[in-house]
Amino acid sequence: MTTQPDERFTRFADFYPYYLQEHSNPTCRRLHYAGSLLVLGILAYALLTQQWLWLLAIPLAGYGFAWVGHFVFEKNRPATFQYPLYSLMGDWVMLKDAFTGRIKF
Repeated sequence: MTTQPDERFTRFADFYPYYLQEHSNPTCRRLHYAGSLLVLGILAYALLTQQWLWLLAIPLAGYGFAWVGHFVFEKNRPATFQYPLYSLMGDWVMLKDAFTGRIKF
């Protein structure tokens, strides 16, 4: 289990390497990707159908998959508890990095 850093991050550029370290397990990363893509799918569906109640499922889809990845596979505490905004940004940057080949899918 990885420990939390001693000092607080003040820039996303400093946080992102830590974020990637906390997502070293491939299954955890893939669950994050699945949750993020599901979030996009739910958002698109809600916008196209104007069934706005679907928007309530976004946090469940996004965090649900990610937290299973952390607690079951990565065996660490999600960074979102300490760094909610940076963690959310990290999810999308990590997905982009996977699609562009910068990190292993």
